[in-house]
Amino acid sequence: MTSREGKRKSEGRDRGRRRFRSDGTPIWGQRVIDGPGIWATCVKGKEKQTVGELYDLFESLASELWPEQVTKSVKEGSGSESDDNGEAEDLEKQIAKEVASMKRPRREQRFANCQTNTPCVIFISCKPPVDPVKMVVKHVQNVMDAGVTQTRYTQRLTPVSGTCVANLPEVQSFCKRNIVPFFEEDPEKIYRYKIELRMRNHNTISRTALIESLAKCIPERHKVDLDNAEVFILVEIFKSVCGLSVVNDYYRLHKFNVMEIAHTKNGDGMDEGRVVDSGAPVKGT
Repeated sequence: MTSREGKRKSEGRDRGRRRFRSDGTPIWGQRVIDGPGIWATCVKGKEKQTVGELYDLFESLASELWPEQVTKSVKEGSGSESDDNGEAEDLEKQIAKEVASMKRPRREQRFANCQTNTPCVIFISCKPPVDPVKMVVKHVQNVMDAGVTQTRYTQRLTPVSGTCVANLPEVQSFCKRNIVPFFEEDPEKIYRYKIELRMRNHNTISRTALIESLAKCIPERHKVDLDNAEVFILVEIFKSVCGLSVVNDYYRLHKFNVMEIAHTKNGDGMDEGRVVDSGAPVKGT
């Protein structure tokens, strides 16, 4: 056997081996869509426009909720400007500053569109310190108060604290690492919770099996309550990707359907959203 054949066989064995995380939990597959992030549904045929309006919306919200990141970037940018104290700088100093400005690393993008190749379905991933749950709840509450979505084609927003491969071992592992800690923060607190599951383009795991496996991960003192839940475990499955998060007031906030909230508050039809244009809300066309 040649060395090249031996290398190919070795690589094949490595690909077939199960991989593990640092805590010992197995990694059962790979995915293209990666969280944390926000799932969004939109008007059919307006996916490209929706991505653009969501970028603008999320950047605005992130700048409001986590302003230190923007302040830091502004300060870094202002450092390249010359201080005019009435004294002309020599040529070497000017050149040095220009070179330093060119070498300064670009500001890292906080949001990225992940291709879903599916009509009406969008996923925007986000990077720390952005918390997708906090950001979406803030926006939905703004829409509840003002009746203005600041978007034209976006319908429902579903934040997920992270994603994993959509099979039972991975989902259970993710739930124990990222969802269960919420229920264990206060040992005296007993929550009434409900699992809200939405599945798209997926037929590998049954709804019943998935809900039962997630419920087994939650500490037993907390109770399932389908009619009067305090907190909701959102489970969003799309093809081979599963995203999870924990939210409050999900039903009061109309399941984060911002278009429905705006139209209900303003008494409009359900065609498109309401946006702000020149300081005044206008109906979408």
